[in-house]
Amino acid sequence: MNDYVTYLAETIPNKDSQKLAKTEAKKYYQSNPPEECREMGYTLYRSENVQIQEIGVLLLGYCAHMYGDALQFLRENVSHHKSWKVQEILAMAFDIYCRSVGYEQALPLIREWMEDDNANVRRAAAEGLRVWTSRPFFRENPRIAIELLAARREDVSEHVRKSAGNALRDISRKHPVLVAEELRQWNLSSKKTQQVHELAGKFIH
Repeated sequence: MNDYVTYLAETIPNKDSQKLAKTEAKKYYQSNPPEECREMGYTLYRSENVQIQEIGVLLLGYCAHMYGDALQFLRENVSHHKSWKVQEILAMAFDIYCRSVGYEQALPLIREWMEDDNANVRRAAAEGLRVWTSRPFFRENPRIAIELLAARREDVSEHVRKSAGNALRDISRKHPVLVAEELRQWNLSSKKTQQVHELAGKFIH
């Protein structure tokens, strides 16, 4: 474990690459037992190097379907990290978890995260699953994805609203009729809803 931490400390400091973080985390997860990956995730998250922390977050995402504490840590701790880049990685970690357990099985938790009090948790769910309808279950059930995202049109967080609007826009490429049908039902008297409506309807004519 110490050798890997040293390796990262020597390799990572002058690099800032989401791709590198994803590659390192996946490689470590595929080469080590789950318990070691979980412990390494916590260890790396304690680093002062944000890039190394990101690798730790992804490792916890890989282990979260086996260790409830890892999932809880992502939701309750990582979501409060001040780095926007770490929040991007949190979204990826949540998607890794959903993929591991199956998107249909993860649906109750997806709903929970989409309604969490913390805006970063809500955004992680909305953003992490993009493109929603390229994921199993949602590919066959686009209306459910649309319903979950549309529910965030009045979100107090602009980041969440933008993520939801952009995700709906993604879906509209393959399901323009369904998204247009949803958008027609919205009351556009609110500026928040107007913002999401504009993003979601970008490709709908």
